[in-house]
Amino acid sequence: MSEFFHPKLQAVQALAGYRLLTTWSTGEAMEVDVESVLRGIPALAQLLQPEVFAKAHLADWGNGIEWFDAELGADNVYAWAKEQSGEVSHQMFGTWMYRNGLSLNTSAEALGISRRMVSYYRTAQKSIPRSIWLACLGWEATRPKPRTLPRSLPTASEYALAHA
Repeated sequence: MSEFFHPKLQAVQALAGYRLLTTWSTGEAMEVDVESVLRGIPALAQLLQPEVFAKAHLADWGNGIEWFDAELGADNVYAWAKEQSGEVSHQMFGTWMYRNGLSLNTSAEALGISRRMVSYYRTAQKSIPRSIWLACLGWEATRPKPRTLPRSLPTASEYALAHA
């Protein structure tokens, strides 16, 4: 896990249905369903046994959730919890930057915000406002030429032709 990841786990409790109740250093308490992750990674299959899953506990320094020989990183759990609650995660923001080949500077320029705010969003030090995420999607939809901002939005037919 990155040393820049801000929220730390403070508590974790295993719930029925492969859900975890997590408490974070940000004051957030979020429930996260990890069943699809456990079913999708063969090395974690042992955690599908209810008596094993119930033994979930906090890893040292709040960096993850541990069982005997398995662990889920806090940054991933935080992102999954945010996404499952309908919010934008730092991983979604980072994926947007990567998919579009953007650096901190070019992301800041594209969104009209400071480089520091981009860094805060990328490392989960600040929650990503819905308006910023919509700006990301809008920027991507109109994908300007390198280092230029779009002067206008394409018409529906221009957009359809460009994405056909």
